[in-house]
Amino acid sequence: MATGLHFVFCVITTTLLLRESSQAGAARKDDAVSKGSGSRGPEEGLPTLTVTTILEDPYVMLRGAELEGYCMDLLKALAAMLHFSYRVKVVGDGQYGAVSSSGNWTGMIGEILRQEADIAVAPLTVTSAREEVVSFTTPFLQTGIGILLRKDTISQEMSFFHFLAPFSKETWTGLLFAYVLTCFCLFLVARLSPCEWNEPKNEENHFTFMNSLWFGAGALALQGVTPRPKALSVRVIAAVWWLFTIALLAAYIANFTALLSSGSEQLPVQTFEDLVKQRKLEFGTLEGSSTFYYFKNSKNPIHQMIYEYMDKRRDHVLVKTYQEAVQRVMDSNYAFIGESISQDLAAARHCNLIRAPEVIGARGFGIATAQASRWTKQLSVAVLKLRESGDLDYLRNKWWESSCLHKSRERWSPLQPQALGGLFLTLAIGLALGVLAAVAELSNKSRRAAGHAKKSCCSVFTEEMCTRLRIKENARQSQETSGRANA
Repeated sequence: MATGLHFVFCVITTTLLLRESSQAGAARKDDAVSKGSGSRGPEEGLPTLTVTTILEDPYVMLRGAELEGYCMDLLKALAAMLHFSYRVKVVGDGQYGAVSSSGNWTGMIGEILRQEADIAVAPLTVTSAREEVVSFTTPFLQTGIGILLRKDTISQEMSFFHFLAPFSKETWTGLLFAYVLTCFCLFLVARLSPCEWNEPKNEENHFTFMNSLWFGAGALALQGVTPRPKALSVRVIAAVWWLFTIALLAAYIANFTALLSSGSEQLPVQTFEDLVKQRKLEFGTLEGSSTFYYFKNSKNPIHQMIYEYMDKRRDHVLVKTYQEAVQRVMDSNYAFIGESISQDLAAARHCNLIRAPEVIGARGFGIATAQASRWTKQLSVAVLKLRESGDLDYLRNKWWESSCLHKSRERWSPLQPQALGGLFLTLAIGLALGVLAAVAELSNKSRRAAGHAKKSCCSVFTEEMCTRLRIKENARQSQETSGRANA
């Protein structure tokens, strides 16, 4: 009997010991998972801060049991500079921080006010309402409010005159004026130059105004046309016009290629006003975010219309998380209004997304601390040092790198006349040189003719000009007719 009781006692003791050992092992494992790489263990003599954050790519991301991202690298750098350890926790309600209907703050701001966290390191926008209840450091990232769209939901058919888009209206007007002026100069110089038209009374001038227009148009199409110039003055104008047309065609082809590849002309939603006017896309923002309250407090009529639209449909157009917003833009006819810096990343990683050109409400992301906290000043100075040393730029390039970045394109715009100013100036100088050369050629001929006829050079020059320009042709014809009648 005693032997049986002893055996039962040994079995129970062994079972209890094994259970305690397994529970202790599980507790150590859970503790290791909660720490992960997102925490820096307490070191002797170093203060430990509780850091609240929010999961948002690429600021804070969960990889297995570890946290990584831009904000985690920033936190590590700050901890190394200011000599503190930290424990990271993800905000319980998944919110950034706004005043609820009960008057209490939610999200990371609420956790700092309830002393559940010492600081908040996250893409948390510095606003006046938040600044009244917590303190912010110097912003570590600058951003604004933009519109994220899916490319195929906003594309539209090209216009019938899309081929005119590479140049602005002013450029096309200047080009037409340059063409007509050059052709007129060709016509004028060809009549004035004795090397081109030696005997006005016996020869026909091939450079009529219509032929001059045809010559200029042929050069624009890179085609050789007749008549062919013989005089130096006409050749100077022709050569300058050829140079002008080659450079102009190169600029047109390059800009037209950029236009077709960029597709920015296919973007009817370029501004927030365009977004309000269209009816194809729904639009919204993060619920309780600073972007939502920006439109609520704005006095701009367009911004008020955006707020009223989102407020009336808040259950349908407001999203809970940034990841949900990006997914909804990709899956439906939805435009997301949010931080432009985050939208740039989404557009880089998802090649079918694009951010509209307009960005409003310049703002920054800062680290939130409790008011009168001794860490606010130290963290601000540390952020400034990281910016001055280039570490913040390094982190930006590291976490914003993506497979789609090499495909990103700058916004296209029509070529303005200022970009071709030197080209137009060269053409003007060439035309002036051509006209001066023709006058010089005519002057030399008039001087020789005046020497033979023993007349004034000016009178011979004037007669030659009148003959070539046919100013007195009608008068001469009438005199000849009356002379024949008298005979």
